[in-house]
Amino acid sequence: MAHKNKRENWTEKKRRLKGHLAIGKYPRLVVFRSNKNISAQIIDDTVGSTLTAASSADKNLQAKIDKAKGKIEKSAIVGESLGAAAVSKGLSKVIFDRNGYRYHGRVKALAEGARKAGLQF
Repeated sequence: MAHKNKRENWTEKKRRLKGHLAIGKYPRLVVFRSNKNISAQIIDDTVGSTLTAASSADKNLQAKIDKAKGKIEKSAIVGESLGAAAVSKGLSKVIFDRNGYRYHGRVKALAEGARKAGLQF
């Protein structure tokens, strides 16, 4: 068996985690994390469309994000923004898909920000 690289290990982990999610029962909150930014979107898997999304690169969040001290605070702001947008559209319960990332640091801050805004998962 050949050694796998980081990317192959990550995609395999994503595939395993998606098998445990109850996809289709509720919309799915998916997180993507890069070195600079973090983004999240709520997807309705039955239709295959994005219901709402937020990112630290959004122009309408720049005033708040510029005041943040670090990437963890930026992630919390993105989570609150996404949660507020989802609640305004009538969504209250979602499935949290961490997309293969560990639940700590920026991913955890985004989830807690979304919970603070009123989302349940």
